[in-house]
Amino acid sequence: MHTIYLSLGSNLGDRKDYLSRAIAELRAGGLDVKRVSSIYETEPVGPHSQPWFLNIVVEAETELFPTQLLERIQGIELRLGRRRIVDQGPRTIDIDILFYGNFQIHSERLTVPHPRLEQRRFVLEPLLELAPDLRHPISHLTISELRASTPDHSTVRRLDPAERWHENPGRPATGPRP
Repeated sequence: MHTIYLSLGSNLGDRKDYLSRAIAELRAGGLDVKRVSSIYETEPVGPHSQPWFLNIVVEAETELFPTQLLERIQGIELRLGRRRIVDQGPRTIDIDILFYGNFQIHSERLTVPHPRLEQRRFVLEPLLELAPDLRHPISHLTISELRASTPDHSTVRRLDPAERWHENPGRPATGPRP
């Protein structure tokens, strides 16, 4: 089993529902979801004439190989209506592999750790919540150190802490707790 960290974001439609459905599909697709961060509302980093995002980070374990994981994730994005029309444009769901254990992967289809991780506050904030002492396998900096040094000053707001996902690994995620 490999511990992985995924970033999930949505800025179209019912954003919380898309995140919830993506978590349920990750669980159904062979990932053992261990923890899910709080929900963060974030300013778009790409084209700014689009709705704000809801972002979370998921910690999971998997036996899938990295390319199998990528294919599984892309299938989930497709089923949930993701269309790649404009680079960094609006999307129903976006799922990125941040870390796959301590592996470094550089292929035509996949780069892990995520190549822009340290430049994205919308990823670092929820990741910091789950794994502040996790070390980046290339820079060897902790997530806390990466967050402190990021050049990204975009707006990131943690939603009410009561807005957490069900974390019972034996059942699919059903959305935020009341």
